[in-house]
Amino acid sequence: MNGRMHNATPELEICLKRGPSGLGFNIVGGTDQQYISNDSGIYVTKIKEQGAAALDGRLQEGDRILAINGCELQNLSHQEAVELFRTAGEDVRLRVLQGHSAQMNGPAGSRGGAEPSVLLLGVLAVSGALALAAMVYLRFRHRIGMR
Repeated sequence: MNGRMHNATPELEICLKRGPSGLGFNIVGGTDQQYISNDSGIYVTKIKEQGAAALDGRLQEGDRILAINGCELQNLSHQEAVELFRTAGEDVRLRVLQGHSAQMNGPAGSRGGAEPSVLLLGVLAVSGALALAAMVYLRFRHRIGMR
């Protein structure tokens, strides 16, 4: 064993026909807008209902797009990648790395793990409010005639 992790994530070739609303998915990433820490790859963030990608069914949110029509997407800015998609023609061939998981830089709604933090903050806030109310009650109960 050489100490490196073996990446068993499958590569897939997907051919899509551009529909009335384009290819039917949104992308993020690029050298200027890294979506994953230390990674300038282009990633799928949303599959649009009834779009070409959704109807095909193989492309998934979180997949990394490696190439479009044979053109590698390495070391491109986000706008350069968008332009490649925009000018790719009606029949588009994608080479995709499926199921890529890493630390996301994107919006909290696009990352896993946000809900437990919010829940914990809510529990702490309620607990703090109850403790404060109990202290106020104990300190001032004699003023309202209770002993």
